[in-house]
Amino acid sequence: MVEIKRIYDPPADDDGRRVLADRLWPRGISKDEADIDEWVKDVTPSTELRKWYHEDPQARHAEFVKRYERELTGPEQRAALEQLRDLAAKGPVTLLTSAKDLSHSHLAVLADLLKQ
Repeated sequence: MVEIKRIYDPPADDDGRRVLADRLWPRGISKDEADIDEWVKDVTPSTELRKWYHEDPQARHAEFVKRYERELTGPEQRAALEQLRDLAAKGPVTLLTSAKDLSHSHLAVLADLLKQ
């Protein structure tokens, strides 16, 4: 089972492994407060893609998904995806991000890929 959640939401008993999937550490939260088990940067969108997408997320979402999935085919990204699949095979995994709109974030794409 793979769930997505904001890093600012309090940890829950059913979160399982809590994995931060952001390239940058989230503002305003300490590492103790975050209560993460892993920080996987290799499955995050490139800086260029992230900046391009944030200019107009509503209009660019479909293209973002395509470009992000393409980025996830690189060797480092595939290895990180396998790591996450292995964790998910062992029990619940909660992917964490600082993004406000989870349904249009990279985590929605990543969770869908991990559930396949």
